[in-house]
Amino acid sequence: MGTRPLLNRRLAGMGTTIFAEMSALAAATGSINLGQGFPDTDGPEEVREAAVRALREGRGNQYPPGPGIPELRAAIAEHQQRFHGLRYDPDGEVLVTAGATEAIAATLLALLEPGDEVIAFEPFYDSYAACIAMAGATRVPLTLRAPGFRPDLDELRALITPRTRLLLINTPHNPTGTVLTAGELGVIAELAVEHDLLVVTDEVYEHLVFGATHHPIAALPGMRERTVTISSAGKTFSFTGWKVGWVTASPALVAAVRTAKQYLTYVSAGPFQYAVAEALRLPDAYFDTLRADLLRKRDLLVGGLAAAGFRVFTPEGTYFVTTDITPLGEKDGVEFCRALPERCGVVAIPNAVFYDDVDAGRSLVRFTFCKKDDVLQEAVARLQRL
Repeated sequence: MGTRPLLNRRLAGMGTTIFAEMSALAAATGSINLGQGFPDTDGPEEVREAAVRALREGRGNQYPPGPGIPELRAAIAEHQQRFHGLRYDPDGEVLVTAGATEAIAATLLALLEPGDEVIAFEPFYDSYAACIAMAGATRVPLTLRAPGFRPDLDELRALITPRTRLLLINTPHNPTGTVLTAGELGVIAELAVEHDLLVVTDEVYEHLVFGATHHPIAALPGMRERTVTISSAGKTFSFTGWKVGWVTASPALVAAVRTAKQYLTYVSAGPFQYAVAEALRLPDAYFDTLRADLLRKRDLLVGGLAAAGFRVFTPEGTYFVTTDITPLGEKDGVEFCRALPERCGVVAIPNAVFYDDVDAGRSLVRFTFCKKDDVLQEAVARLQRL
């Protein structure tokens, strides 16, 4: 193999994701996995049956169209209009991807050049760092700090330099659960227009909000032509294994992302695309029930974690709860999470892995509540025996 390095230096040190490590630990110890965010029940039966029907009828069993099947692209456009008042042409402004993770990768690879700077909210989902590195760009973190986890917009302004190419935002925000307000997004939009920046917004938790309102930044003045909006079906419909995501943006931006995407997976999830098209057209009652169910689960876990002695930061969105372990006499979230399965049979994720400034997240630990009530109750009971 010669003397060439087997791993690009930009990716060296990233190693296996924390999700793989902790999920393997959960399996090895038989622990309750409140680390990785996947539901332990499937989504709507009619959506699953739509996938079965597509399989049996031979729809999507061969390569689907590169941009995604027309039925799904139309449903995505209808969804953006129905929930957010945003109009997109399904033929030129919608792209179907292998989940939001591929959408993020393709977008950053398409829009960044080596030497560009990307400002991203810290803590950030781990694939952001990897994709920025693969593009040869530099990530510039804007740290969201406890207890409020709100962006310091003056600091954001100060971080912008002539090398800044793109703002990468995530709302509702994983792992903190912060939902950006209309006012915060307005300032971010003004800065993007003022400095002629692109904005990539990860909105996969758009329907998982509690007592807050999700505002797409693409709807703000001057933003539609410079914003790539990313979402997916996994979180909203509880079929995370199907990996159906999408991009909505102007024709020029979608064309750029599609150029990169075609060399990643080319196409994926053929039959599932037909099912997701039907899912996106479910009545409002489905989305309302989903939100109410997760709100109940959130409150169950928040109350149990507080009773166990954690300092709990109640999320406005997503299905994750961030906690501080210092009231338990602990300081290091990574060590705490690695020991937790043996101590009480529960797995969580240390927030430090989502930070460049590790000290800012050292004592923070994330739990998920997208599990059955009895699973959450058992996990809480185990944690209260710490």
